[in-house]
Amino acid sequence: MKLFSNRLIALVLISIIFHSCGKKQSVQVQPPEIPVVEVIQKDVPIYQEFVGQVYGLYDIPIRARVEGWVEGIYFIEGSPVYKGQLLYYIDPETYEANVAEKESELAEAKTNLVKAQNDLSRIRPLAEINAVSKSDLDAALANEGACEASVKAAKANLRAANILLSYTKVKSPIDGIIGKTKAKIGEFVGKDPNPVILNVVSTIDTIRVQFFLTENYYLAYARNAARIDSLKSDRRAKQELEYGKRNLELILSDNSVFKYKGKVDFIDRQIDPTTGCILLQASFPNPEKILRPGQFARIKGLIYIEDNALLVPQRCLSELQGKYSLYVVNDSSKIERRDVETGPTVDSFWVITKGISQGEKVVYEGIQQVREGMTIKPEIVELNEKGQKK
Repeated sequence: MKLFSNRLIALVLISIIFHSCGKKQSVQVQPPEIPVVEVIQKDVPIYQEFVGQVYGLYDIPIRARVEGWVEGIYFIEGSPVYKGQLLYYIDPETYEANVAEKESELAEAKTNLVKAQNDLSRIRPLAEINAVSKSDLDAALANEGACEASVKAAKANLRAANILLSYTKVKSPIDGIIGKTKAKIGEFVGKDPNPVILNVVSTIDTIRVQFFLTENYYLAYARNAARIDSLKSDRRAKQELEYGKRNLELILSDNSVFKYKGKVDFIDRQIDPTTGCILLQASFPNPEKILRPGQFARIKGLIYIEDNALLVPQRCLSELQGKYSLYVVNDSSKIERRDVETGPTVDSFWVITKGISQGEKVVYEGIQQVREGMTIKPEIVELNEKGQKK
């Protein structure tokens, strides 16, 4: 009986042990679900921003073209002026005296011409009957010619004197907005170190923005333009390039985007050897006259089109000492850490130039939770064009 009880106890213990082992074997750790995205491959336009300075369509300096004291100022600083409007009046007394002197010289020259013509009219008939010598006739003809030349010279001198007199009335050469005056009433102007440029009038219905393109960006832009131009049938690419040239964005100092688009209307003939940059100019409509010369703004424009670019969201990358890496999920659902080389950014994406291939899956969220060699259950995340979850 005792032997039977021992055997029974042993069977119960063995049963418990087997039951416990089976229960342990049935408990398996499930791999975590990690959001991943597929590497996108497509042609993407590459935009860049450049700092530029604003100028008026015309910025015309108002100069004192004659010397003298300012006797009058006939505008309100910072206000609109019209073409031909009197702006400054310089003391004309010296120039009026000069005009009177030239008028006197002209009158004298005309008197001498009349006398010479009368002398010639008397000598000519006498010469025809040999009553006077041929030399007397030649002298009379020469005197008349000299007097005619003197009259022309006197007229030219008078015209020049009147021009100088007119410069005492300084007028606006264009319609525009005038700035702050650099000369006051009673101040002597027109000769250094006194003011020569009295003011500036600007036309700002359209403004110009000058900015510099680095040599590398210029080369990318020029090569892309040449490549597209060689593709006679690729209308879409040409339209995109032309659209980029004529639809520049202007970002103001408060980070607001100017509502009117601009276009490139000038590229300098050479790259500045001291800076390695080339000057570009773009024009923007400014009907509300919000923008003023002297402002700084950023130009955003299309530089080139990256063919078959590989894109991943920027949040997928980790950066350490200037080197970038990301986590790739292989066909066995295991994590691989991959070093990559990056290109420009496009919205919330980053162009990857080396290290990944189209269609590969990279970790989108939970980068801090994964490690190399770890098995996961990838959860595909669909993104829109801006890199946001659909």
